Order: sequence, then C-alpha cells, then structure tokens
Amino acid sequence: MRPPGWQPRLIALDIDGTTVHEKNPPSPRVLAAIREIGRHAVVTLCTGRTVLGVGHVLDQLQLGGRPAGDRYTDRFVDTEHTTVCSNGAVVLDTGSREVRYAIRFEPGPVVAAVREALPGAVFGCEEVGVGQRVGAPFPDGILAGRVRVVDEAELLGEPTPKVVAYWPHGTPADVAERMAEVEVPGAEVSLDHELPWVSMVPEGVSKASALAEVARVLGVAQADVLAVGDGDNDRAMLRWAGLGVAMGQAPPEVKADADEVTGTVQEDGLAAVLERYV
Repeated sequence: MRPPGWQPRLIALDIDGTTVHEKNPPSPRVLAAIREIGRHAVVTLCTGRTVLGVGHVLDQLQLGGRPAGDRYTDRFVDTEHTTVCSNGAVVLDTGSREVRYAIRFEPGPVVAAVREALPGAVFGCEEVGVGQRVGAPFPDGILAGRVRVVDEAELLGEPTPKVVAYWPHGTPADVAERMAEVEVPGAEVSLDHELPWVSMVPEGVSKASALAEVARVLGVAQADVLAVGDGDNDRAMLRWAGLGVAMGQAPPEVKADADEVTGTVQEDGLAAVLERYV
C-alpha cells in the first residue's frame, strides 16, 4: 500500500504500446504529461528497442534534462538520465547517447534451442550502436541500423546483448505454444503479442534488473518507482516497481503482474496514469 500523497521519484516507461502506438509519435496528451512529470521525477524509457531505435523517441520527449535537487554518483556520473535498451542488456546515456554498458552472451546455444522449436526461424544478433547481423533477411523496417546477412559462423561468432528470432510460419499464439516448454540455456526469453517474435538476453538480465540498478545509483527506493508497460518483456519490471501499471491492451498475463490497469495506448492510458502525479 502506498501512503496518502505518494509521488513517484523514478518513472519507467515502455515505448511501443505504451508511450507510442505503432509508428506514430507520442500523442499531444502523452507528450504533455511526460514533460510535466519530468519536472518532478526522473523519467527513464525501458524498451526492447536497440540504442539505434530509441533516438527519435528521446528527441520527441525531450528527455535528458536535470530535475532540481537530484544528483548522480557512480556509473552515471555524467548524466541525470539513462535509457534502458534491449530489454535491459544495454543502458544508454540519454543526453550524450553514449552507451554506458552492455551485457553480452554467446548466441550459439540460444539459437540452437529456439531453432529446434521454431524450424525456419530467422535470427538476428545485435551489434551495439551499429545494427544487426542476421542469418537471412527480416521483413523490411523491422530492424534498426545496418542489417548484414551473414553466414552461420559469423552470425554466432561474436557475443551479443540480444538475439531475436522471427518465425514467418506462424502467429504470435503459435510461437507462444511452441516456446512454452522450451529451455533456452543462459537466456531470459520474452515473446511479442503482436508479431511472431522471440527476444533473448543474458540470463538474469531484464528491464527490471536494469531499472533496479538505475534506482540504486539514484538513491531511489524500490517503493518510489512507477513503471508502465504492455508486453511480456515488461512483466518483471511491473512486478518489481513500487507501482506497476499495465496498459489496457496488454495480454491477461501482463495485467496479472501489475498493480493496476490503465486505458489502452489509443486511449492515452499512459497520460491518465501520469496526470495523477502532476
């Protein structure tokens, strides 16, 4: 239970399906709410996107300012704001757009496990700040940055912070059914509820783990964190935050992990949450 008059000190926002809808920019109402709440709390985007996929959203939101009275120490000494990318595996300095750190793993065992469950899947390995190396072409516009089609040896030859798999032979429900009993070694797995897509990052890494580190450096208690999201990759973050809010269009399992549910992204559900604390 939060005390009367509770105000969040750190606000973690998913991007797709929360802050923006499809390829549209944030709505005027959402934009105004984020900018206003940013005067009183630190706003951190927590996304599955790579560092190359977040820049224009950061520009639209004008994130990177310095809330009065807050100071950083330790890893984030050069900035008041960070952006959590790649489901927690990469953390970006919001102001300078410099990568603060990236946690990598070997993609070979991950690809082998998922390929067995999803025969014919196309795999991509993130190259931080550059793009993706892929085993075969992905649908146009689905990956950010330079996309290189490489052979198997090169695809699996270097550690990466995130592996993605696109399965063109089924629906998101088909992917969920096939992946339900799959053990992916050394990885945290999240599924997409709109695309036949699987994302994998190193074991123990999530939006929640990265957000916990951001809060620790800021000196913000877990109880004073507000998180909003709509996807499988948001579930741990919603459970961890002092107040976790699921978007109205989120799948039932995501809503079950949240403290409350707001309106859909089309209804500006994020703005409805933030306006309570402005």
